[in-house]
Amino acid sequence: MNFFELYELPLTFHPDAALVKSKFYELSRRYHPDRFARAGHAEKMEALTMAALNNDAHNTLQRPDAVMQYVLKLEGVLADEEKYNLPPSFLMEMMDLNDAVTEYTENPADARLRQQSVDALNEQLTTWQQEADRLTAQYDAGDHNPDLLVRIKDMYFRKKYLLRIQERMNTFAAL
Repeated sequence: MNFFELYELPLTFHPDAALVKSKFYELSRRYHPDRFARAGHAEKMEALTMAALNNDAHNTLQRPDAVMQYVLKLEGVLADEEKYNLPPSFLMEMMDLNDAVTEYTENPADARLRQQSVDALNEQLTTWQQEADRLTAQYDAGDHNPDLLVRIKDMYFRKKYLLRIQERMNTFAAL
């Protein structure tokens, strides 16, 4: 059973947050270990399994990046530990961003460089969000074309790349 089936939701990149929360609480009450204190071992184990599945489902379905990863895996276009080659054009853009971040990290007292790096990253993240929203909305509207899923997968890996740059900036800023 996948998380969407567990929560009786359609397969979507944008699950209804209120329905996810409601179903989480409903299943939490149903499978709470205290309700199975006098049950047999098999029933207790099933309740624990369902409680864990419910927690995993809730943790996944409430986080957009986790939902994207989960749906792509369900659709069979994303494998665990997959090594993905991003397009050269994207990597060239990222070289410029990485250069800006490196320049900032080499000159931390220069607030202008820091702001330029932050602005460039935020611009990339905004562009990413707009494109990801467009593609995932197309999927949610019923277009489950494999080519569309491959484009969404590409967006997933682009976001991971951008988040690594952001983490690098944040780590340096914290020093």
